[in-house]
Amino acid sequence: MTSSLAPIILFVYNRPWHTRQTIEALQKNEFASESELFIYSDAPKNDGAIELVSEVRDYIKTITGFKTITIIKRESNWGLAANIIDGVSEIITRYGKVIVLEDDHITSPNFLSFMNNALNFYQNEKSVWHISGWNYPISQEDLQDTFLWPTMNCWGWATWADRWKYYEKNTDKLIKGFTPEMIKNFNLENLEDFWSQVLDNASGKKNTWAIYWYATIFRYNGLCLNPTISFVQNIGHDGTGENCIDSSYCENIILNVKKDISYSKTIEVSEIAVRKIKAFYRSQKKSLLVRAINKFYRILSGKNLIQ
Repeated sequence: MTSSLAPIILFVYNRPWHTRQTIEALQKNEFASESELFIYSDAPKNDGAIELVSEVRDYIKTITGFKTITIIKRESNWGLAANIIDGVSEIITRYGKVIVLEDDHITSPNFLSFMNNALNFYQNEKSVWHISGWNYPISQEDLQDTFLWPTMNCWGWATWADRWKYYEKNTDKLIKGFTPEMIKNFNLENLEDFWSQVLDNASGKKNTWAIYWYATIFRYNGLCLNPTISFVQNIGHDGTGENCIDSSYCENIILNVKKDISYSKTIEVSEIAVRKIKAFYRSQKKSLLVRAINKFYRILSGKNLIQ
Protein backbone atom coordinates (compact mmCIF):
# COMPACT_ATOMS: atom_id res chain seq x y z
CA MET A 1 0.00 0.00 0.00
CA THR A 2 1.75 3.11 -1.26
CA SER A 3 -0.55 5.84 0.04
CA SER A 4 -0.49 6.89 3.69
CA LEU A 5 -2.68 4.90 6.04
CA ALA A 6 -5.72 6.54 7.58
CA PRO A 7 -5.68 7.04 11.35
CA ILE A 8 -8.03 4.84 13.35
CA ILE A 9 -10.37 6.40 15.90
CA LEU A 10 -11.84 4.18 18.61
CA PHE A 11 -14.56 5.39 20.98
CA VAL A 12 -14.80 3.63 24.34
CA TYR A 13 -16.81 4.08 27.51
CA ASN A 14 -17.65 1.51 30.19
CA ARG A 15 -17.44 -1.92 28.55
CA PRO A 16 -14.05 -3.49 29.33
CA TRP A 17 -14.83 -6.92 27.85
CA HIS A 18 -16.16 -5.48 24.59
CA THR A 19 -13.25 -3.05 24.35
CA ARG A 20 -10.73 -5.85 24.78
CA GLN A 21 -12.40 -7.94 22.06
CA THR A 22 -12.36 -4.96 19.72
CA ILE A 23 -8.69 -4.19 20.33
CA GLU A 24 -7.51 -7.79 20.11
CA ALA A 25 -9.21 -8.23 16.75
CA LEU A 26 -7.81 -4.93 15.48
CA GLN A 27 -4.29 -5.87 16.57
CA LYS A 28 -4.47 -8.88 14.23
CA ASN A 29 -4.91 -6.63 11.20
CA GLU A 30 -2.06 -6.54 8.73
CA PHE A 31 -1.62 -2.78 8.90
CA ALA A 32 -2.20 -2.32 12.62
CA SER A 33 1.49 -1.83 13.42
CA GLU A 34 1.72 0.90 10.76
CA SER A 35 -1.45 2.73 11.81
CA GLU A 36 -1.97 5.56 14.28
CA LEU A 37 -4.67 4.82 16.84
CA PHE A 38 -6.63 7.50 18.69
CA ILE A 39 -8.79 6.32 21.60
CA TYR A 40 -11.47 8.63 22.95
CA SER A 41 -12.49 7.56 26.45
CA ASP A 42 -15.65 9.19 27.74
CA ALA A 43 -15.99 10.03 31.45
CA PRO A 44 -18.63 8.40 33.71
CA LYS A 45 -22.09 9.94 33.52
CA ASN A 46 -22.98 8.73 37.02
CA ASP A 47 -21.42 7.03 40.04
CA GLY A 48 -22.50 3.62 38.77
CA ALA A 49 -20.23 3.92 35.75
CA ILE A 50 -17.06 5.00 37.58
CA GLU A 51 -15.62 1.54 38.22
CA LEU A 52 -16.16 0.23 34.69
CA VAL A 53 -14.82 3.41 33.06
CA SER A 54 -11.76 3.13 35.29
CA GLU A 55 -11.30 -0.50 34.25
CA VAL A 56 -11.49 0.47 30.58
CA ARG A 57 -8.98 3.26 31.08
CA ASP A 58 -6.58 0.95 32.92
CA TYR A 59 -6.78 -1.51 30.02
CA ILE A 60 -6.29 0.97 27.16
CA LYS A 61 -3.07 2.19 28.82
CA THR A 62 -1.61 -1.29 28.25
CA ILE A 63 -2.40 -1.52 24.52
CA THR A 64 0.45 -2.12 22.09
CA GLY A 65 0.74 -3.16 18.47
CA PHE A 66 0.12 0.16 16.69
CA LYS A 67 2.45 2.79 15.24
CA THR A 68 1.31 5.31 17.83
CA ILE A 69 -1.46 5.29 20.44
CA THR A 70 -3.01 8.52 21.65
CA ILE A 71 -5.57 8.40 24.46
CA ILE A 72 -8.00 11.29 24.92
CA LYS A 73 -9.70 11.08 28.32
CA ARG A 74 -12.79 13.22 28.61
CA GLU A 75 -12.93 15.04 31.93
CA SER A 76 -16.73 15.12 31.89
CA ASN A 77 -19.31 12.88 30.26
CA TRP A 78 -19.85 13.94 26.66
CA GLY A 79 -22.18 11.15 25.61
CA LEU A 80 -21.58 9.01 22.53
CA ALA A 81 -22.94 11.45 19.94
CA ALA A 82 -20.93 14.50 21.01
CA ASN A 83 -17.83 12.38 21.59
CA ILE A 84 -17.93 10.94 18.07
CA ILE A 85 -18.77 14.21 16.32
CA ASP A 86 -15.95 16.06 18.08
CA GLY A 87 -13.41 13.24 17.81
CA VAL A 88 -13.99 12.58 14.12
CA SER A 89 -13.96 16.31 13.32
CA GLU A 90 -10.70 16.83 15.21
CA ILE A 91 -8.74 13.95 13.68
CA ILE A 92 -10.13 14.21 10.14
CA THR A 93 -9.17 17.89 10.00
CA ARG A 94 -5.57 16.92 10.75
CA TYR A 95 -5.29 13.85 8.53
CA GLY A 96 -7.86 14.31 5.76
CA LYS A 97 -9.40 10.88 6.28
CA VAL A 98 -10.30 8.55 9.15
CA ILE A 99 -11.37 5.01 9.98
CA VAL A 100 -13.86 4.89 12.85
CA LEU A 101 -14.75 2.12 15.29
CA GLU A 102 -16.72 1.82 18.50
CA ASP A 103 -15.94 -0.49 21.41
CA ASP A 104 -18.19 -3.31 20.18
CA HIS A 105 -16.87 -3.74 16.64
CA ILE A 106 -14.96 -6.96 15.92
CA THR A 107 -12.95 -6.65 12.73
CA SER A 108 -11.63 -9.09 10.18
CA PRO A 109 -7.81 -9.28 9.89
CA ASN A 110 -8.22 -7.57 6.51
CA PHE A 111 -10.52 -4.78 7.70
CA LEU A 112 -7.79 -2.11 7.64
CA SER A 113 -6.62 -3.24 4.22
CA PHE A 114 -10.16 -3.00 2.85
CA MET A 115 -10.78 0.41 4.39
CA ASN A 116 -7.49 2.00 3.33
CA ASN A 117 -7.68 0.63 -0.20
CA ALA A 118 -11.25 1.89 -0.56
CA LEU A 119 -10.30 5.32 0.79
CA ASN A 120 -7.48 5.54 -1.74
CA PHE A 121 -9.56 4.18 -4.64
CA TYR A 122 -12.48 6.59 -4.19
CA GLN A 123 -10.62 9.59 -2.80
CA ASN A 124 -11.17 11.69 -5.92
CA GLU A 125 -14.61 10.28 -6.69
CA LYS A 126 -16.62 12.97 -4.93
CA SER A 127 -19.96 11.17 -5.28
CA VAL A 128 -18.72 8.47 -2.89
CA TRP A 129 -19.04 9.79 0.67
CA HIS A 130 -18.73 6.84 2.99
CA ILE A 131 -17.04 3.44 3.29
CA SER A 132 -18.82 0.84 5.41
CA GLY A 133 -17.18 -2.23 6.90
CA TRP A 134 -20.47 -4.04 7.53
CA ASN A 135 -23.20 -5.37 5.27
CA TYR A 136 -26.56 -7.08 5.69
CA PRO A 137 -26.47 -10.90 5.54
CA ILE A 138 -27.61 -11.13 1.92
CA SER A 139 -26.88 -13.63 -0.83
CA GLN A 140 -23.62 -13.05 -2.72
CA GLU A 141 -25.11 -14.31 -5.98
CA ASP A 142 -24.71 -11.84 -8.89
CA LEU A 143 -22.79 -9.39 -6.70
CA GLN A 144 -19.16 -8.30 -6.86
CA ASP A 145 -16.89 -7.84 -3.83
CA THR A 146 -18.40 -4.40 -3.17
CA PHE A 147 -21.33 -2.27 -4.24
CA LEU A 148 -22.55 1.31 -4.03
CA TRP A 149 -25.90 2.48 -2.67
CA PRO A 150 -27.31 5.56 -0.89
CA THR A 151 -27.77 4.17 2.65
CA MET A 152 -25.16 4.59 5.39
CA ASN A 153 -24.04 1.87 7.81
CA CYS A 154 -21.83 2.94 10.72
CA TRP A 155 -20.49 -0.31 12.19
CA GLY A 156 -16.88 0.27 11.22
CA TRP A 157 -16.67 3.09 8.68
CA ALA A 158 -14.44 5.61 6.99
CA THR A 159 -14.67 8.92 5.16
CA TRP A 160 -12.73 11.96 3.99
CA ALA A 161 -12.49 15.50 5.35
CA ASP A 162 -13.97 17.12 2.25
CA ARG A 163 -17.14 15.05 2.73
CA TRP A 164 -17.35 15.19 6.52
CA LYS A 165 -17.19 18.99 6.47
CA TYR A 166 -20.84 18.99 5.39
CA TYR A 167 -21.93 17.05 8.47
CA GLU A 168 -24.56 18.97 10.39
CA LYS A 169 -26.62 17.99 13.41
CA ASN A 170 -29.49 20.43 12.97
CA THR A 171 -32.77 18.65 13.59
CA ASP A 172 -35.10 21.54 12.76
CA LYS A 173 -33.34 22.27 9.47
CA LEU A 174 -33.35 18.59 8.59
CA ILE A 175 -37.06 18.13 9.24
CA LYS A 176 -37.94 21.24 7.23
CA GLY A 177 -35.75 20.13 4.32
CA PHE A 178 -37.22 16.65 3.79
CA THR A 179 -40.41 16.16 1.78
CA PRO A 180 -42.67 13.12 2.34
CA GLU A 181 -41.27 11.54 -0.83
CA MET A 182 -37.71 12.08 0.40
CA ILE A 183 -38.61 10.49 3.73
CA LYS A 184 -40.06 7.47 1.93
CA ASN A 185 -36.81 7.00 -0.04
CA PHE A 186 -34.76 7.70 3.09
CA ASN A 187 -36.67 4.81 4.70
CA LEU A 188 -35.92 2.38 1.84
CA GLU A 189 -39.45 2.67 0.47
CA ASN A 190 -40.71 2.48 4.07
CA LEU A 191 -39.24 -0.97 4.67
CA GLU A 192 -37.33 0.55 7.58
CA ASP A 193 -38.10 3.58 9.73
CA PHE A 194 -34.84 5.51 9.82
CA TRP A 195 -36.79 8.77 10.00
CA SER A 196 -38.11 7.91 13.45
CA GLN A 197 -34.56 8.39 14.72
CA VAL A 198 -34.69 12.00 13.53
CA LEU A 199 -38.03 12.52 15.28
CA ASP A 200 -36.71 10.87 18.46
CA ASN A 201 -33.80 13.32 18.46
CA ALA A 202 -36.23 16.19 17.93
CA SER A 203 -38.32 15.13 20.93
CA GLY A 204 -35.29 14.51 23.14
CA LYS A 205 -35.99 10.80 23.39
CA LYS A 206 -32.62 10.09 21.78
CA ASN A 207 -29.35 11.92 21.26
CA THR A 208 -27.55 10.25 18.38
CA TRP A 209 -25.16 11.23 15.62
CA ALA A 210 -25.28 8.62 12.83
CA ILE A 211 -28.73 9.43 11.46
CA TYR A 212 -27.49 12.96 10.72
CA TRP A 213 -24.52 11.63 8.78
CA TYR A 214 -26.86 9.45 6.74
CA ALA A 215 -29.16 12.44 6.19
CA THR A 216 -26.21 14.59 5.10
CA ILE A 217 -25.12 11.98 2.55
CA PHE A 218 -28.72 11.56 1.38
CA ARG A 219 -29.27 15.32 0.93
CA TYR A 220 -26.18 15.62 -1.26
CA ASN A 221 -27.05 12.50 -3.31
CA GLY A 222 -23.94 10.79 -2.03
CA LEU A 223 -23.16 7.09 -2.30
CA CYS A 224 -21.83 4.63 0.26
CA LEU A 225 -19.57 1.68 -0.46
CA ASN A 226 -20.47 -1.63 1.17
CA PRO A 227 -18.58 -4.92 1.10
CA THR A 228 -20.82 -7.75 -0.01
CA ILE A 229 -19.45 -9.81 2.90
CA SER A 230 -18.92 -7.95 6.18
CA PHE A 231 -15.50 -7.09 7.56
CA VAL A 232 -17.10 -6.14 10.89
CA GLN A 233 -19.28 -7.87 13.45
CA ASN A 234 -21.21 -5.86 16.03
CA ILE A 235 -21.16 -7.58 19.44
CA GLY A 236 -22.91 -4.75 21.28
CA HIS A 237 -26.52 -5.84 20.95
CA ASP A 238 -26.60 -7.32 24.41
CA GLY A 239 -28.07 -4.38 26.25
CA THR A 240 -24.71 -2.99 27.40
CA GLY A 241 -24.38 -0.12 24.95
CA GLU A 242 -26.04 3.21 24.28
CA ASN A 243 -28.97 3.22 21.82
CA CYS A 244 -28.79 -0.56 21.62
CA ILE A 245 -31.43 -2.65 19.92
CA ASP A 246 -32.00 -6.35 19.55
CA SER A 247 -30.46 -7.13 16.17
CA SER A 248 -29.77 -10.85 16.26
CA TYR A 249 -29.00 -10.86 12.53
CA CYS A 250 -25.80 -8.94 13.35
CA GLU A 251 -24.42 -11.80 15.40
CA ASN A 252 -22.67 -15.05 14.49
CA ILE A 253 -21.63 -13.84 11.06
CA ILE A 254 -18.59 -15.14 9.20
CA LEU A 255 -16.21 -12.25 8.60
CA ASN A 256 -14.71 -11.51 5.21
CA VAL A 257 -11.03 -12.51 5.12
CA LYS A 258 -10.45 -11.80 1.44
CA LYS A 259 -7.47 -9.50 0.90
CA ASP A 260 -7.62 -8.62 -2.79
CA ILE A 261 -10.94 -6.81 -3.06
CA SER A 262 -12.06 -5.40 -6.40
CA TYR A 263 -13.59 -1.92 -6.49
CA SER A 264 -15.87 -0.84 -9.30
CA LYS A 265 -14.98 2.19 -11.39
CA THR A 266 -18.62 2.40 -12.44
CA ILE A 267 -20.15 4.89 -10.04
CA GLU A 268 -23.80 3.92 -9.81
CA VAL A 269 -26.22 2.32 -7.37
CA SER A 270 -26.25 -1.47 -7.46
CA GLU A 271 -29.93 -2.21 -8.04
CA ILE A 272 -29.24 -5.91 -7.43
CA ALA A 273 -27.82 -5.23 -3.97
CA VAL A 274 -30.65 -2.82 -3.11
CA ARG A 275 -33.25 -5.43 -4.10
CA LYS A 276 -31.52 -8.02 -1.92
CA ILE A 277 -31.39 -5.69 1.06
CA LYS A 278 -35.04 -4.76 0.65
CA ALA A 279 -35.90 -8.47 0.47
CA PHE A 280 -33.93 -8.96 3.68
CA TYR A 281 -35.98 -6.25 5.43
CA ARG A 282 -39.19 -7.86 4.21
CA SER A 283 -38.06 -11.22 5.58
CA GLN A 284 -37.28 -9.64 8.94
CA LYS A 285 -40.74 -8.08 9.15
CA LYS A 286 -42.32 -11.42 8.24
CA SER A 287 -40.20 -13.20 10.84
CA LEU A 288 -41.26 -10.72 13.52
CA LEU A 289 -44.91 -11.19 12.58
CA VAL A 290 -44.60 -14.98 12.67
CA ARG A 291 -42.94 -14.85 16.10
CA ALA A 292 -45.68 -12.56 17.41
CA ILE A 293 -48.44 -14.84 16.10
CA ASN A 294 -46.75 -17.94 17.51
CA LYS A 295 -46.31 -16.31 20.91
CA PHE A 296 -50.00 -15.42 21.04
CA TYR A 297 -51.02 -18.89 19.86
CA ARG A 298 -48.71 -20.62 22.37
CA ILE A 299 -50.40 -18.71 25.16
CA LEU A 300 -53.72 -20.16 23.98
CA SER A 301 -52.75 -23.68 22.95
CA GLY A 302 -49.18 -24.34 24.03
CA LYS A 303 -47.81 -24.90 20.49
CA ASN A 304 -46.83 -22.93 17.40
CA LEU A 305 -49.38 -22.05 14.77
CA ILE A 306 -46.80 -21.19 12.06
CA GLN A 307 -43.64 -23.23 11.52
